[in-house]
Amino acid sequence: MAYDLEEQEQLASLKAWWAKYGNLTSWVVIAGLAAFSGWNGWNYYQRNQAAQASTLYDEMQTSVGKDNAKVQRAAGDIQSRFGATAYAQMSALVAAKSAFDANDMKAAKAQLQWVIEKGNEEYKAVAKLRLAGVLLDEKAYDEALKVLAGDSSPQFSGAVADRKGDILVAQNKLVEARAAYKAALDATDKKNPGRQLIELKLEAIGGSVPEEKAAA
Repeated sequence: MAYDLEEQEQLASLKAWWAKYGNLTSWVVIAGLAAFSGWNGWNYYQRNQAAQASTLYDEMQTSVGKDNAKVQRAAGDIQSRFGATAYAQMSALVAAKSAFDANDMKAAKAQLQWVIEKGNEEYKAVAKLRLAGVLLDEKAYDEALKVLAGDSSPQFSGAVADRKGDILVAQNKLVEARAAYKAALDATDKKNPGRQLIELKLEAIGGSVPEEKAAA
């Protein structure tokens, strides 16, 4: 059926618009579809990576307490292949504990340092506390304090202050240690079972627990 005059004018306008903008519009649409497809592909990739890392992590767990060398190899494999997943950070912490138990301090420190450099804030905080503990055992006091230096997230501030107190006691810096333990008490919830140990340590070095803390 033939177009009437108005339809012909509309068609002519559409053709003119398409001639000017059609190619650009096509690219925008294609780019949008590609982005959507890429997003779905990325999500699938992430899920697939996590699933594979989870399998390796579970396999690694079976060697904990039995074969430290195998644990270290498995952790290294997870970190190299699936470093962007939480399993990589978890595997490093497990491998650090395995190495510590096997008296392999070099491997323990390397695993904890990996988490400090690659992990998210929570895993990083845990790794710093554990590394500082290893360095405390090695009497590397200044290095241990350096690991704990800087700001820490509120949920770990009590544990960080407590660990600093332990290091300062080992250095026989009792005034500073008392201040650290008091800071630990201030940052630790009254219902936390660890408070009593902090109080005992504070009192053992001549400190006094504030009345409001003692009554908690």
